[in-house]
Amino acid sequence: MAVSMQNHSAMPWSQLWFRSRDDVTPFINDTAVRIRAGILLAIPVFMVFTLLDIIFGSRWVVTGEVIKDTFETDFDGRILYMVEAVRRTYDYTVQTWLLMYALIEMLLGMSVKTAYLSPTIWLSSFLARRASPVWKPLAPKRFAWTIGASMISVCLVFFHPEKFAAALNFMTQSHWLPTTEQYLPRWLPLVMVWVCLGFMWFEAVLGYCLGCQVHALLVKLGVFQEPCEACNNLDFGPPH
Repeated sequence: MAVSMQNHSAMPWSQLWFRSRDDVTPFINDTAVRIRAGILLAIPVFMVFTLLDIIFGSRWVVTGEVIKDTFETDFDGRILYMVEAVRRTYDYTVQTWLLMYALIEMLLGMSVKTAYLSPTIWLSSFLARRASPVWKPLAPKRFAWTIGASMISVCLVFFHPEKFAAALNFMTQSHWLPTTEQYLPRWLPLVMVWVCLGFMWFEAVLGYCLGCQVHALLVKLGVFQEPCEACNNLDFGPPH
């Protein structure tokens, strides 16, 4: 039988995320997962504004104290000024820490042993304590979070290309990547963030896990040999 509202509200928090730690195939509470996605949604929203400013904002800062009128005009009749400008620089400290936190959150949720080290899992489980649990297999969610972790990693490389290049070149004992220039396309992290934002919005608002559907498709195509039958039927209800 499905767990009653009264009994469920009395369950300890440790049982509000996983159905049971002893399950051979782990099942997690999709209600809490959606709440967690809504909490973490704030990070890609912030990153969208950051990357829009980086990519489409001016690369130069004009100091207003040295703007001088040349008393000349161009062919379109616009007045020409002589200015002193400096190249714009960015401090990605806040963005880096947020991305590192998001990456750790993605990784912690992939394992039964590490899930309860995640603050958002505890918070979302607490917020879901009065709602009926909807148990879904962990494997598709783990695949979706792997996609999220990959996109976060791309953004981290974009913010620190020289550090990543230096580390990779050191490990490979080569000069495969340049350490003095940005080798990633400027549009790539923005696309990654929009995709991540869309995935998390579908999860949090519509309860539709796009990454899980991709996982189910790969299972049907034989790319993954997934023993979990529920992973091929992601719309099943609470177990009876």
